[in-house]
Amino acid sequence: MLDKDERMIREVFPSVAAFPGVARIGRLLVCSIFAAPLGWALMLPFYFLKVMPFFARRYTLTTKRVMIRRGLKPVPAEQVPLTEIDDVKVVTDDNSKFFRAADIELVSGGKVALRLRGVPDPESFRHAVINACRAWAPGRMKAAFVPAKAN
Repeated sequence: MLDKDERMIREVFPSVAAFPGVARIGRLLVCSIFAAPLGWALMLPFYFLKVMPFFARRYTLTTKRVMIRRGLKPVPAEQVPLTEIDDVKVVTDDNSKFFRAADIELVSGGKVALRLRGVPDPESFRHAVINACRAWAPGRMKAAFVPAKAN
């Protein structure tokens, strides 16, 4: 539940890449012509886990914190305040390119405070967290500003 003075900035549901073993087998099967339907059938239950009543999971960025919320009526299970985030890292694996998803690690005090598994479009979510930290917890993020034209 969000506080009355807290606003949601962004919310994403994890992809199948949140389950690395299933994602790897599914990716290998889908890349073959004849086994593709078997790969889809294998990954289908894991795809729908994100909206199942007792298993539903989502990653929420608000004006105060980043949290993992669970359940049909989302309740925070794990969270990190924006004021405690030192760095945001994207961790890729073999499945990242295929599913366009990766893990995001929120670093606080030199260690991983929260790991978000299988975040779709991870760079976009990473930038949203960094921008939220800069806006709502000024002085916390030390990264230099990189303009869009620099690429």
